[in-house]
Amino acid sequence: MDDNNITTCGALEAVLFAVGEAVEISRLAEAIGVDKQEVLNAYEELAKKYDENGHGIRILRLDDKLQLCTRNDYYDILIRLVNIPKKHVLTDVLLETLSIVAYKQPVTRLEIEQIRGVSCQHAVNKLIEYNLITEVGRLDAPGKPILFGTTDDFLRSFGISSMDELPVVSSDKIEDFRRQAMEEASLTIET
Repeated sequence: MDDNNITTCGALEAVLFAVGEAVEISRLAEAIGVDKQEVLNAYEELAKKYDENGHGIRILRLDDKLQLCTRNDYYDILIRLVNIPKKHVLTDVLLETLSIVAYKQPVTRLEIEQIRGVSCQHAVNKLIEYNLITEVGRLDAPGKPILFGTTDDFLRSFGISSMDELPVVSSDKIEDFRRQAMEEASLTIET
């Protein structure tokens, strides 16, 4: 950077504040005029500063993006000030559908329904409305079905930086789930 009065931390903070959404690290580096590692160093310095000094904001890393946001502790105050709607409650059906999308993405609605065994149109629409999933493309098949994937809001909502942080489901657990599903299916048929 040319100006000695401008620091990488200050520039990063100013850009993220002004943009208000997650920005790719490579774009930040290009805009600030430094390399990606210097942006990451500034990110770590800011994150530490915000955590140590009890600031009302924090800086998040979401895969290869960074974002400034309000610390969760202050959400209730923000609601009183600007009447932000309460956070959405995810029902078991929504969580189940969201889990399928998270682990199988990109995935079509039909594939989700085959896994769940029931229609999921309402659940998919709600998850899109909540901005937890989005259209990520179209499958090259007859009818060109929509492919769904998770969003940055998904990462933020679950407090993870990337999809790599999702828990790994063991094959034993998968077999338990399969067995339980089969038992439930036979109970439904008998009723």
